[in-house]
Amino acid sequence: MTDSFSMSPQDALVAVMIACSAADQNMRTAELVAIQSMVNHMPVFADYDADRIRRVSQTVFDLFEEEDGLDALFGLIRDALPERLFETAYALACDVVTSDGRHSEVELRMLEEVREELAIDRLHAAAIEWGARVPHGALIRGGAAGVSN
Repeated sequence: MTDSFSMSPQDALVAVMIACSAADQNMRTAELVAIQSMVNHMPVFADYDADRIRRVSQTVFDLFEEEDGLDALFGLIRDALPERLFETAYALACDVVTSDGRHSEVELRMLEEVREELAIDRLHAAAIEWGARVPHGALIRGGAAGVSN
């Protein structure tokens, strides 16, 4: 399963987005569209083979089924992702969670996990969350950085 799959930095970014979307076991169409759109249009994904999204998604889903799968997933992500992209990963995750104008408590907890696992500074997290919720009209209340309107 994950043993033979080596993640690229872009795969790790996709994994973060998929994990946040799937955290509540309800991947909404708006979230999937947001992920696809980011992969298709963001410079960090310029040379990325979008066909890898399916494999990354399956890896995330498989790990969610394992007892310590979340820890293993974050290990894979940290191993593949350069530190300079940690805040990018958090920003993409926030964009996915807010893409449909709503979010669940489970998604907020997943964002908090991402913030903690990638050691995102609270002030930076607050700014990233603000930037994510404004265009989507979403409110990340009590979000990962504890920021609310």
